[in-house]
Amino acid sequence: MNRQSHSEARERIVFEAIKEVVGELRLVDVADYIAFMRLEHFACVSDIVDSAAELFFMPGTFRLGNGGEAIVEWGQAPKIVFDLELRPRGATVYFSLWLAERHAGVEVNYVSFEDPDPCPEKNTEFLSRAISSSRIRRTEPLLAAS
Repeated sequence: MNRQSHSEARERIVFEAIKEVVGELRLVDVADYIAFMRLEHFACVSDIVDSAAELFFMPGTFRLGNGGEAIVEWGQAPKIVFDLELRPRGATVYFSLWLAERHAGVEVNYVSFEDPDPCPEKNTEFLSRAISSSRIRRTEPLLAAS
């Protein structure tokens, strides 16, 4: 895939928007993700993603796309890759989220706009506003269970 000049900015926007969801996804044991993905139980993975996202995004905004992959090799820490979709009003972002032992990252594969502007920078600004407006606003921070 040819990367475009605005790809990195959009990846930063998406990662900043979902970093709390990433934290929730990390609460699941990596062995469970490996089992679900190797056995192609993507409905289980979808349920986990939906549960993590419902704390931070409006319903239907964040979901598992076509599945994912567990990359497990001898002598290396596992890496879990999710194919995800972020659907704020007016746009759809198709991206991959990868989780490794100490790091996570996002790779935006494609962004579809309902009413695209010819200027990519304006589309990027629109995407940022759209994602921000699809987040659940809380007056109090979420408290960890004691």
